[in-house]
Amino acid sequence: MTATLPFEPTLTVFMLVKTSREWLGFSVDRRFELLAEHFTPILRKHAAGVALRFFDVEFYSARVTDIWMWDAKDHHAYELLVEDLRVTAFWDRYFDIVEILSGVENAYAKNYDRPTINA
Repeated sequence: MTATLPFEPTLTVFMLVKTSREWLGFSVDRRFELLAEHFTPILRKHAAGVALRFFDVEFYSARVTDIWMWDAKDHHAYELLVEDLRVTAFWDRYFDIVEILSGVENAYAKNYDRPTINA
């Protein structure tokens, strides 16, 4: 179940990441300590403009292990988040940032003032 966002996302960014050997070498408890110490404060700092969802994909892909899906209020909110992440060990040390894909949900319908297609 997805929590309700405090904003209407302008864009969604999919970060395809791969865990490093260093990260996997930590115990599960240590990984959660590192997340709480370094990652969670950044999420809280940017919570008014950016929300994160984690997807584990290592079961189905050898190229990436996780997808970090960011919903952002606007481009600037996302850019500020990335600036903060880049100076941590989570960016290209504990996780390799393999690819970044950004998109706008249902832009095809919004651009032509049409209803979205949903299943």
